[in-house]
Amino acid sequence: MDFEKRKIGFVRWGHALQAMLEERTSNQGESIDNPLNNIVQSAYRANPWFTPENSVRALQSYADWLSESSLEQWLSAYPSLNDSRNSLRNIGLVLAGNIPAVGFHDVLCVLASGNRASVKLSQDDAVLLPFLLEVLMDVDQDFKSLIQIAYKFQDIDAVIATGSNNSARYFDYYFGKYPHIIRKNRNAAAVIHGNESREELNALGKDIFSYFGLGCRNVSHLFVPEGYDFSSFFEEMEPYGEALMQHNKYMNNYDYHRALFLLNSETFLTNNFLLLREHVQLSTPVSVLHYSAYSTAEELQRVLSGNAEALQCVVGGGHLSFGTAQHPSLSDYADSIDTMQFLLDLDQSRS
Repeated sequence: MDFEKRKIGFVRWGHALQAMLEERTSNQGESIDNPLNNIVQSAYRANPWFTPENSVRALQSYADWLSESSLEQWLSAYPSLNDSRNSLRNIGLVLAGNIPAVGFHDVLCVLASGNRASVKLSQDDAVLLPFLLEVLMDVDQDFKSLIQIAYKFQDIDAVIATGSNNSARYFDYYFGKYPHIIRKNRNAAAVIHGNESREELNALGKDIFSYFGLGCRNVSHLFVPEGYDFSSFFEEMEPYGEALMQHNKYMNNYDYHRALFLLNSETFLTNNFLLLREHVQLSTPVSVLHYSAYSTAEELQRVLSGNAEALQCVVGGGHLSFGTAQHPSLSDYADSIDTMQFLLDLDQSRS
């Protein structure tokens, strides 16, 4: 399948997905059999973290990526995609399952580069991604030969694997002999200067609470000036509380860690659904947010630079705008590793 045909297929994929999303929205509350509604409910039953709202949020992001303008802006940076001499390679994808269909970008990169995707699903995300792939194959059957759901890889040429720091060691062992991208744990952080508007602080809540904070682009650590007053921060987090406090798994995490902090006589702040603790660690469990104080801009920059390998992104303080952490573009690659270029470089050895 040539490059232009692949692009046309992706645009049709986006149109089909967008139509399903709009149909679900227009028929919300009516007793009709909506295919997308059935899918998001199935995903929720399989994984209670994947609420219908979170699944639809993710699917809308993917539909936006598949717009003609987004695809053109992204793919135009890779002129060699048009090269008919590119080899068809079998790329093994080990996908994560922390947020709905989180492996979509990797699959799209493999297909856009003209390769075959051999997909090993996470057991936590075994509904939404197969659904998305079925939509693609429905709108363009030529993609059927380029997609395989795999339980065991066979005859692969390269691997892209995403998991925890612990699983990365196993990935290195099993896939080290192949060209590979192996991703580990990363987190996002927010920089607060103390002069943020209430609107900015409220938007920060999206960076913290979207997908219950389970994504690598969710803010888990705040860098605040010394003596920072958290009163306005907590006030602007309140609107997020109603939905969070109705989610059993989230509140079980909150209750557990609150009890643990009390038993350990740790100092913390809380608003009954978020635990805020002063701690240098970037990663946090669900319902917990860490913060650390800085005294000068130079000190803050040193800390950010020292943690660059562990940060997926930073919001505020001249970095990304508050509220945008979970809205990356197609060119915002995980771990700042250009997945598309990695795939294209596999053909460097050809004549």
